[in-house]
Amino acid sequence: MKRQFTFLTLFVLALSQFSFAQRKGYWQQKVDYKMSVDVDEKTYRYDGNMTLKYTNNSGQSLSKVYFHLYFNAFQPGSMMDYRLAHLPDPSRNMMTNIGTKEKPKLVSRISLLKPEQIGYQKIKSLKYNGVTADFKVDGTILEVALPTPIAAGQEASFDLVWEAQVPEQIRRSGRNSADGVEFSMTQWYPKMAHFDEFGWHLDEYVAREFIAPFGNFDVTIRMQKDYIIGASGILQNPKAVKGYDQTAKVPSTDNKATWHFKAENIHDFAWAADKNFVIDSAKTKGGITIYTIFIPSSKKNKENWTQALGLATEFFDFCADRFGPYPWPNYTIVQGGDGGMEYGTITLVTGNRNIQSLVGVIFHEAAHSWYQHLFGINETVDEWFDEGFTSYVQDLGMHYLFHKRGSVETNPVIDAYRGYYKLALSGKEEPMSLLADYYNTNYAYTNQAYNKGSVLAEQLGYIIGKENLQKTFLKFYDVWKFKHPTPNDFKRVAEEVSGINLKWYFNLFVNTTRKIDYAITNVTDSGITVENKSDFAMPLDILVEYTDGSKELFYIPLREMRGEKPAESYKLYEGVKRTVLEDAFWTNPTYTIPLGKTAAKIWIDPTQRLADVESSDNYYERK
Repeated sequence: MKRQFTFLTLFVLALSQFSFAQRKGYWQQKVDYKMSVDVDEKTYRYDGNMTLKYTNNSGQSLSKVYFHLYFNAFQPGSMMDYRLAHLPDPSRNMMTNIGTKEKPKLVSRISLLKPEQIGYQKIKSLKYNGVTADFKVDGTILEVALPTPIAAGQEASFDLVWEAQVPEQIRRSGRNSADGVEFSMTQWYPKMAHFDEFGWHLDEYVAREFIAPFGNFDVTIRMQKDYIIGASGILQNPKAVKGYDQTAKVPSTDNKATWHFKAENIHDFAWAADKNFVIDSAKTKGGITIYTIFIPSSKKNKENWTQALGLATEFFDFCADRFGPYPWPNYTIVQGGDGGMEYGTITLVTGNRNIQSLVGVIFHEAAHSWYQHLFGINETVDEWFDEGFTSYVQDLGMHYLFHKRGSVETNPVIDAYRGYYKLALSGKEEPMSLLADYYNTNYAYTNQAYNKGSVLAEQLGYIIGKENLQKTFLKFYDVWKFKHPTPNDFKRVAEEVSGINLKWYFNLFVNTTRKIDYAITNVTDSGITVENKSDFAMPLDILVEYTDGSKELFYIPLREMRGEKPAESYKLYEGVKRTVLEDAFWTNPTYTIPLGKTAAKIWIDPTQRLADVESSDNYYERK
């Protein structure tokens, strides 16, 4: 009997572990890039050669493949140019005034680019398994017709030769940024498009966000020897280039140096270069080397970067504890770009900031190492899952490192809630499931992706319990790292961890613009009536302080949850009796809580995690 019980126990545990595995039939494509580029710094042009090994794990043959040529967006008449011209609130740094101060006329900076300022990637030759293949370029997409299909399970080889011109710095990538950085090289190579269970992802580059398959990169960059380069991955030859090793002897035969980088299991390779860069580094407690590469334009600027480096190492240790270990050996923070943007093991951020702003943008982009790069989230489709969860990680880190350095007692992302409330009441809100490029306003996109996405994460903790939320993040890391999960995969892990059904929550909060609005509408000595004034039902935590000074926490689960969250470890609930009531119906807008004593004060969710758009009627005090 004991042996049978032990076997049964192990069998059940095995099934439990299997339930956390990837969805049945999961697969992903794989890429391995080997690239070399030779840069002409005077013309901002470069020649590139690339061999790409592409493994087709899809289970079907492919007669075509596609690449992204992102630099082609920086040309007058491109879709990005037209998008800027017709948005009511385009990004300011991408616009310029060609009118007067009295009569301004804002136009896209792209529309004014001259031939020597535009960006382009021109394919000179393309071979598939050694055979010349036909191709055509349509905007920022390169379509390749294959002489023979790539069979399921087959590895194919592509050889590309291309020439490119680096555009004026307008959006993320480019030359001569506002900070004075000469080369910000992002989305700079012909990049294999992503193919998954949903098909090919062939979004024209008109504004934001990316998706690509995981793979390995072997990249060499030749440019004038006085430049210092920061890039994805690990530098293979520090003694042959400037900046990383004081004993380096840079070859001077043709006044150029060759930089060699390798990176494993990433889906985007970026780099930046400038003659005035300096390099600093430190290690986290977990052994990750963090590099900062920046222009020390002033004493204060240098002090800010030095302080930011120390805080960045602490942030990586914090994230490792809460969201899973950072899996690569290093991370590089480079001054460049037009704000901040994440890439494989590297970020480019504008650096002439005050310390709080600099640390904030570094924390945000570093947090993307989890919610985008480690998971390969499709930013073009699920922007809130990418930006919102990243903002959540950033705010938790900021709260921990700058405030309590301990447990969070109230809502740590309350500013995101406030941003969401403004959006929800503005009339400009659109469903959060909308494709990233298709929002009618940048205002709606920003608040949906960053703020409402962050609210979704924190409010999920309100539904399933904050300890279950922490377990969900770590279990999600174990199951889905390096595997392109969808939001539904995160939902399923949360359901497995908590035992609570979450279909209703994700559907209503992501796919609709419905709002949460509860109110305390009636209080008597025998009971409290709460009313759902909107069309989004939620479970409720209601804290009551009686006239005798004692307290009681009433928990009302929602019928659709098919479960209950456990008691949570908030100090404001310590020593407070917790009473679990019968579950509420979303079909019934009112609920009455029976009382045995007279209430003096009543709070709906004193932790402020319920995203109630009108909280003034969530508190009652006996007069």
